Amino acid sequence: MSGPFPIDFLRFGWIDAADVALVTVLLYQLYKLLRGTVALNVALGLVSFYVLYLVVKATGMELLTKMLGQVMSVGVLASIVLFQQEIRRFLLTIGKAAAWERLRAWRWGRQPQAPALNVGPFVEAAKSLAGKRTGALICFTQASDLTAYAETGDLLHADVSKRLLLAIFNKTSPLHDGAVVVASGRLQAARCILPVSENPDVPAALGLRHRAAIGLTELTDAVVLVVSEETGAMSLVQHGVVYRGLGAAELKTRLEEWLHAPVVAAAG
Repeated sequence: MSGPFPIDFLRFGWIDAADVALVTVLLYQLYKLLRGTVALNVALGLVSFYVLYLVVKATGMELLTKMLGQVMSVGVLASIVLFQQEIRRFLLTIGKAAAWERLRAWRWGRQPQAPALNVGPFVEAAKSLAGKRTGALICFTQASDLTAYAETGDLLHADVSKRLLLAIFNKTSPLHDGAVVVASGRLQAARCILPVSENPDVPAALGLRHRAAIGLTELTDAVVLVVSEETGAMSLVQHGVVYRGLGAAELKTRLEEWLHAPVVAAAG
């Protein structure tokens, strides 16, 4: 068939359009995953190297093509090692239990139940701790299972109360050094160890407590409440992003929104 376009281009159909759209979405999600990390620069270097390989191959430089081809084959294994954290985060993102739960709910014609969590005691405790410049780290479990992190501390399985939270984070308490994990509306564990973020773009003003909160939310969909021991500022961390200097009202609103918690009216 004559004409300016090859016949394959004229056969471009809805499957090809879906293919292009899915690849675009995948590349965008990968960019969001790597944005703000050293891994983004490494990924751009690998892409540049691959483009060079394609150019050399297209120009017919056989010797250089073979050399670069060998490097590219080794580069696949090297990329797995270099991007092991990012690959894990990506797989966690696409395989979240929440998405499967929504699909299952749609299939069986029911809606997933919201967690019965009253955020009031957490907000009141955080406000009291902030006033005393006492640090705190509280992790709210969502779809991702935080049992592995809870088991690094002391298991509690206790009911939530402001007094208990204040007792845990009291500077003289043996449980204050670490994080509290909240699951199924209860305090699952205290004195838990969290993974520290290796993101070089985290501001130097944020200490180890904030870096631990960022690290957990980079790997899971948990929401973390942080009270700074140095400044008394209250912050929330979600998906690796820190929302600093929140007031009690905004803290309560964001927790209720992000955790889909039932709104409990204040006693009048």
